[in-house]
Amino acid sequence: MSVKRRTFSTDFKKQVVALYENGKSRQDIVKEYELTASALDRWITQFRQSGSFLEIDNQSPEEQELIALRKRNKQLEMEVDILKQAALIMGRK
Repeated sequence: MSVKRRTFSTDFKKQVVALYENGKSRQDIVKEYELTASALDRWITQFRQSGSFLEIDNQSPEEQELIALRKRNKQLEMEVDILKQAALIMGRK
């Protein structure tokens, strides 16, 4: 049986992080809201780093550059494949 992944709104995440920052213990928050400790830790870290819970806002410039380069590389590989196929077709005529 698969477990359905829960999603939380940004407002909820901010409220939970605020509770932690105002002194409520991590264990109490995890039990009360039925969260995983790792999710709470990730939210706290993300909020402290950038004030946002979006992955793109929490990526380093190097990670963003790597993602862009991989995307560009994939596009260029597709273009090369298309040109190879076109060359084969033109060579037959």
